Amino acid sequence: MVAGKEKQFKKEEKAVQSIVRIAGKDINGALPIGRALVEVKGINISMANAFSYAIEDKLNIKRDINIGSLDDKQINDIEELIKNPESCGIPTFMLNMQKDFDTGKNIHNIGNDLVFSTRQYITRDINLRTWRGYRHQYGQKVRGQHTRSTGRTGITVGVTKKAMEKQSAPPAEGKGKPAKK
Repeated sequence: MVAGKEKQFKKEEKAVQSIVRIAGKDINGALPIGRALVEVKGINISMANAFSYAIEDKLNIKRDINIGSLDDKQINDIEELIKNPESCGIPTFMLNMQKDFDTGKNIHNIGNDLVFSTRQYITRDINLRTWRGYRHQYGQKVRGQHTRSTGRTGITVGVTKKAMEKQSAPPAEGKGKPAKK
């Protein structure tokens, strides 16, 4: 009987993948769904938490299950849910592109699409010669931060004071010229 139970347990165990690919990103399969979605560029902790609740409601997949234990169909369903978050009830204020310039729609970009769209928006601001574009072009802070003490580039200021004092100070008596005999 013991041998029969061992075979029964082996059938119940699912093959756990060590690496799962979601939205162009390799993710550790040992992570639970909510934590694994944070690894995707464009999904923060609160968005991943909202996605995990939506996955539990829409796809009937538990939130605490490891992402490596899901099959390919479930992973594809999760990717479709991530690509269209408004369909699963995620509010529009959580999306990263509200009222897009080109389409006027609320969209959520992830991965390389997010990198490309932000680069396009920065280039657009630079070409339109807006104040934000000017700040981007010259590598300054864009969102109104102070720049007197932070964000400095180039040589350091104020740190070389001791070195300058040593150069301008006269040499000590015993160390300057050799003594006459």
